[in-house]
Amino acid sequence: TSPTVQEASIAQFAAVKESVLLQAAPFHLYPLETTYSVAKTIEVVNNGGEGYLTENIVIPPDVRSLNGSNTHFEYTDDSLAMPTQSVQKITALTMTIDSTEVFNIPLNGLPTRTIEDKITTNNGHELWWPGSGDGNDFCSVGACVKVKLNLDPGQSSSFVFTITLTSTAYSWWDDGRVDSRINGIDSGISMDNSGTFDDVSLRDAFGDAQQYRSAKWYDRGVSPVLDSRSLGGWAINAQHEEVIEVANQISQSLPEGETDNAYGYARAAFDYLHKHATYDKQAPIIARSGPECLAAGTGDCDEQTNAFLSLLRVKNLPGWYAFGALTDGNYQVWEAHAWGYIQLPLSQEYCEERDIELSTCYVQGQVDVVNNKWLLHTPTAYIAWIEQPDPSGDLLNAYYRPGMYSTGIDRSPPLWTTVGDVNVNGGTFKVPMVAENLG
Repeated sequence: TSPTVQEASIAQFAAVKESVLLQAAPFHLYPLETTYSVAKTIEVVNNGGEGYLTENIVIPPDVRSLNGSNTHFEYTDDSLAMPTQSVQKITALTMTIDSTEVFNIPLNGLPTRTIEDKITTNNGHELWWPGSGDGNDFCSVGACVKVKLNLDPGQSSSFVFTITLTSTAYSWWDDGRVDSRINGIDSGISMDNSGTFDDVSLRDAFGDAQQYRSAKWYDRGVSPVLDSRSLGGWAINAQHEEVIEVANQISQSLPEGETDNAYGYARAAFDYLHKHATYDKQAPIIARSGPECLAAGTGDCDEQTNAFLSLLRVKNLPGWYAFGALTDGNYQVWEAHAWGYIQLPLSQEYCEERDIELSTCYVQGQVDVVNNKWLLHTPTAYIAWIEQPDPSGDLLNAYYRPGMYSTGIDRSPPLWTTVGDVNVNGGTFKVPMVAENLG
């Protein structure tokens, strides 16, 4: 038998094996589209003298299939640019203070309301939404609502930020296992139409994504906790020997002739983490870095995202963070969540065959390692904030540390809950937990 025939037979067997595994595999079930309200509640008690708490609550954005743009592919034959599609649409925002006073917050925080025009509640608390700027009177992470609770000794208070939205499933993956009812697959990426590592800098060359390729990112500084774990401060570190060793294993696992396939490497890194990293419900307060997560073989959502993005950046593939909250398929249990965005180039051949302008010929999609969501947005994920370019890392620090308070203030962790009914449109779809056969 010739090597060509042998290779074809092996590939055919692998495809059949994958098909069998897909039918028997465990799966997650997701709705195609939902409209619902979710509330973020924080309770505060003053156990000291006269005190205060100031909190910055990020105002969530509308999100489209290419974030921040109404169009995606542009064409060389003068055809109209391809419109993007809605992933998350915010329709209403309210802030409730002390369970009794409810205030409507404008979408996107516009028009702004400065501290000079702040609202003062019946109990003397303060509320305003000033937009971004310098100083404590402004927002440090995009648009936000600022709440200041002024508390006497022994006094308690609470505030509830409620978001009403429509969230729609979207896939940036062009594959037969993606449900045909999901938007996006017709313009998605796969092993067959992916560009190479060298193509990354030729697509969206001056876009924000190019700033998410640095080998080290988000220096959390020095602390006794980090030092005791021999981590250093970098959450993402593509220069660490642990990361480089795993990256080499992943490259060697790719089919012959495909070691520079951007999609293939990214997908293989995703599947590697599924196989070698368990979910840690008792993860440390200061998240493990990418190298530590790989070495430990375990991590929570932040930590496995750190590991995934570290592996991507070994090959200069752009990857950055998304933050928000995640619920189960019945919208009964919520938890704060972090996951990733990545950008992958489509091949020059694919782009030219379709008259797509090369600089716009790429996909930019979500990857949630711990929940088996590959280039997929599901309506069970609420997006509060998508990382913005910032060489200093101050924006990430500000997101993780959303406020300040005086001595003696006890602030509860945020509690996420569904408010009212969930309107499901279009039914549900399955996402099986099976690694992809890359050939």
